[in-house]
Amino acid sequence: MKTRNIFTKLATLLLAGILSFSLAACGGGTATSANGASSASAPSGGNAQSSTNAGKTYKIGLVQLLENGAFADMREGFIARMAQLGYVEGENLEIDFKNAQGDMAALTSICQKMVDGKVDMIVTIATPPSQIALSTLQNSGSDIPLLFISVSDPITAGLVTTFENPDKNATGTSNFIPIDENFKLADKLTPGIKTYGFLYTTGEVNAVSTIADAKAYCDANGLAYVEKIVSNSSEIQQAAAALAGQCDAFFIPNDSVVQSAMPQVAQAAMDAKIPVYGSSAVMVASGAFATISVGDPETGAASADMADKILQGTPVANVPAIVVKDFVTVLNEDTAAAIGVTLPEDVLKDAVLLKGIEQ
Repeated sequence: MKTRNIFTKLATLLLAGILSFSLAACGGGTATSANGASSASAPSGGNAQSSTNAGKTYKIGLVQLLENGAFADMREGFIARMAQLGYVEGENLEIDFKNAQGDMAALTSICQKMVDGKVDMIVTIATPPSQIALSTLQNSGSDIPLLFISVSDPITAGLVTTFENPDKNATGTSNFIPIDENFKLADKLTPGIKTYGFLYTTGEVNAVSTIADAKAYCDANGLAYVEKIVSNSSEIQQAAAALAGQCDAFFIPNDSVVQSAMPQVAQAAMDAKIPVYGSSAVMVASGAFATISVGDPETGAASADMADKILQGTPVANVPAIVVKDFVTVLNEDTAAAIGVTLPEDVLKDAVLLKGIEQ
């Protein structure tokens, strides 16, 4: 069991040894999952250097829709790994970071300016920015490569046709959500759940895809579910309060809108004495009860290894998209106490245990 105060950076927590990494670029390897997608563990913390071109300054446009802890950890993991590979901000790397503050129109404008500015690469975090960036690049006839970070279903999102052979000048990492493992964890920590509550937005392909998988699991295992769909964060508190009275537990997909209001969701669940199972460690840091998920810094770091290959001349079509599968169990001790759950020792011994709720 590893206990940390919630205000300690999750990036430090996870990179400090919770997970072991080995991507092919660092001496590890890749595997092929059942659906044919390449999978990989994240890169090690070594000081491997890329053969960056002497005297060249690389310019990367880095885009996200809004600010939350998960995206910040992915961004920091990406930048830290780039530095390990020899791309250092202020020396040979310029990162033009833009946050659209949840404004989709602003996101389109940001991507267009990056295309017009002829950056060497556009890097996007999560699904909506990735889709808009690709559309902008295609509409502009640009050959700037797109690297996406943490898109759970890039095929459905229209970013690649297959993982193995990216065909749209775009590739990147998928943060696979282990649905079965999360529901099995729920059975162990809070047995007796009969009805799950799903809270999500239909505007994010990743959330819709994850919920579809969750519904399929429930259907196959005789579990009922109810759902509330929101269009923006202002609707979440009321929706969560209503949903809490209709279910025995929440499952929240990888949805940036809902994640941004996770403390409100967590409070509604705690008031009803029911657990929230999330899709990232940051959700647990924000009051959700538990998750089995991929480390966000590691996802960013694995993406940096792919960026290095492309910047050094490897065609995007020869850099397969990968599924990052370095899973970690994360529990919130204070949330457990609030809903009256005793954490079993066999789960605690391999889990990251957080305290407090980050607003």
